[in-house]
This record gives sequence, C-alpha cells and structure tokens, in this order.
Amino acid sequence: MNWLLVVAGAMVGAPLRYLTDRAVQSRHDSVFPWGTFAVNVTGCLILGVLTGAAASGAAGSHLQLLLGTGLCGALTTYSTFSYETLRLAETGAGFYAAVNVVGSVAAGLGAAFVGVAVAQAVWA
Repeated sequence: MNWLLVVAGAMVGAPLRYLTDRAVQSRHDSVFPWGTFAVNVTGCLILGVLTGAAASGAAGSHLQLLLGTGLCGALTTYSTFSYETLRLAETGAGFYAAVNVVGSVAAGLGAAFVGVAVAQAVWA
C-alpha cells in the first residue's frame, strides 16, 4: 500500500508544478525558465525539511513516501530543466543556459541545506 502514498503525493505535486510554473513564468518577460527554477528550488527546500525531520525522528517512512517521493517527485523536474537549458543554448541564449545550470544547482543545494537546518532547529 506504500504506492498509494506515492500516487496521492504525485496527484498533488503534478498539478501544483504546472500551475506554479505557469503563474511564475507569466510574471516574467524573459527567456529564463523562472517557473521551472522556482518549483525545483521549492522541491529541494521541502526535501531538506523532510530529511531533517526524518533524521530527528519527526517524520516517518509514510510521510517520506507521500511528500518526498510523491509530492516532490512530481513537483520537481530534472527533464524539463534539461530541456529548457538545451533550448536556451540552441537559440543563442548561452548565457541564460549557463546561469540556469549554475543557479539551479546552487539554489537547489542551498535550499536543501536550509531545509535541513530549519528542521533540525525545530525538531532537535
């Protein structure tokens, strides 16, 4: 029955990803993929908090399946990030492609570290 937790999380994560991407992107007049950037960094923050909570004993395996695998698995998107970066490079926006790669990795890791630190402060 663990798979039902993953499905339930994904049922929320996938539409949330789409709606967030559209809302964020509609507010920017740039070729930079702000929507994908936002959902990926947000997903990293959620996973950081969840990881810190699990390490502190505040989150069990069911919550990890629901939020980590299901919600964040559907919310975040490495394939779209890769595709959008490739399209930026192909259309002559190489600077934006490089910023997308470096910025996404740095912001994602930073968000994960912040999430773990917040969880440890709350539950430790």
